Amino acid sequence: MPADFAAVLHAASLSEADAAAAARALEGAGAVVGPFERAGDARYEVLAADMTLDGARLGEARDALAGLAIGASLVPSALRAAERKLLIMDVDSTLIQQEVIELLAEHAGKREEVAAVTEAAMRGELDFAQSLHARVATLAGLPVEVIEKVRAAVVLSLGAEELIEAFHAAGHVVCVVSGGFNQILTPLAERLGLDHALANELEVVEGRLTGRVLGEVVDRAVKERMLREWAGGHGIPLEHCVAVGDGANDLDMLGAAGLGVAFNAKPKVRAAADAAIDLPYLDIVRHLAGV
Repeated sequence: MPADFAAVLHAASLSEADAAAAARALEGAGAVVGPFERAGDARYEVLAADMTLDGARLGEARDALAGLAIGASLVPSALRAAERKLLIMDVDSTLIQQEVIELLAEHAGKREEVAAVTEAAMRGELDFAQSLHARVATLAGLPVEVIEKVRAAVVLSLGAEELIEAFHAAGHVVCVVSGGFNQILTPLAERLGLDHALANELEVVEGRLTGRVLGEVVDRAVKERMLREWAGGHGIPLEHCVAVGDGANDLDMLGAAGLGVAFNAKPKVRAAADAAIDLPYLDIVRHLAGV
């Protein structure tokens, strides 16, 4: 059955030859491709074209685009045209440039040890909850003042504020859900004006971290559940939701959303996502979503 999509190209720079190559690749998969229109800014360029494709050949079309030397994604036209959308993002290495657990571990002299576990967990080689408990245990005894130092060290990803502002200006909902920690995320979410935010809670007793987290660990199942709850609460169909993440802990929410975007992601996540961004600019997501 024919389905409508937008072909969205993104790279540091794009030429007419890039657009022609993408059109040929899509036409080889049976698509009917309209003219490409240019967007973006001085940091990157985006070209987008409406197209019609036999839904049964969607995988073939995506494989054809994967052979190009530029970023190229197919986005359902219904999502791009939706009046209200929900954007849900991971935090560490997505909304922000760092992994908070590693910033905390540095104060305990355990950064390298913790970073190795984080990498394995994000590649999907370790159970996330177990790996989180093991990493947080290395923080036992740190004074609570360390949290403020880490909070001050957090750097947003390039384009993060522009992305959030664009979605909100268009009347959409923006949420984040994190395997990190509420003590870092809550003030950041308030500053950015996010609609919803959830992360793990570090236990603090008598002014020191205990090396434990309180309550249910925010793992991949919880991330998907929060997407469904928040979208349902706002009356937004999952088909009109955009999920963005970089690690294995994000796979379920990327799969549940109408558009799952891998942002400078691990290979396993990149392979499973609907779209992949390999540039450092998070606001490219707005062009994928038609915002």
